[in-house]
Amino acid sequence: MEKFSINSEREAYSLSAKVFNILEENILSGKLQSGYNLIETKLSEELGVSRTPIREAIRQLELEGLVKVIPNKGAVVLGVSIQDIKDIYAIRTLIEGLAARWAAEKITPEEIAQLQESVDLLEFYTNRNDMQHLQQFDSRFHEIIYDACKSRPLKHTLTNFHHFIKKARTFSFNTPGRAKKALEEHKAILKAIINRDADTAEKLACEHVKNAGENFIEHVSTSELFKIKNEK
Repeated sequence: MEKFSINSEREAYSLSAKVFNILEENILSGKLQSGYNLIETKLSEELGVSRTPIREAIRQLELEGLVKVIPNKGAVVLGVSIQDIKDIYAIRTLIEGLAARWAAEKITPEEIAQLQESVDLLEFYTNRNDMQHLQQFDSRFHEIIYDACKSRPLKHTLTNFHHFIKKARTFSFNTPGRAKKALEEHKAILKAIINRDADTAEKLACEHVKNAGENFIEHVSTSELFKIKNEK
């Protein structure tokens, strides 16, 4: 992990946020797996900061449900379990359509142009089999819809879900045939939104998430690409 320094006390909050972001990324990506013990002194040395921002970051991770502080043992990584991901896909299947419905009703011309651009880039990188950029513009596609729905509570909920299943999404895109199928689903959602067809946009968005979830569940149990302990 990369070290960084603090220039003034006023930057203390920012520093703890940076530590939090680094640890969260390492947990969600699977670099820090379930059961790993976060030792403050070790993290302080690795990141080149005092133990105070480390402690504050761990407290935030506990609030996020990613670690558990155990007396006499310290903070232990819980991570995101397979069951967590199944639950997130199930919930997203129910509410992602609502975001697409409201986006179809409220989207601006500028947001339509952004959504079209993201789909064009998705197609470009799908044809190149570039998984890193595919994930980037898949996230961008959904973020634009979340913005276009003009609902802060819904955007906050779905953005958090989308963020927490990043490793599952990596796995899904690497499943043969899924990237091209997802591209066609994105195109269909885009068309419905452009046409202001809220009913169809909602239906297609729900089906898109449902298909992604079923793809994950079908393949995860036998794949070596996804190793998350299914623990509570």
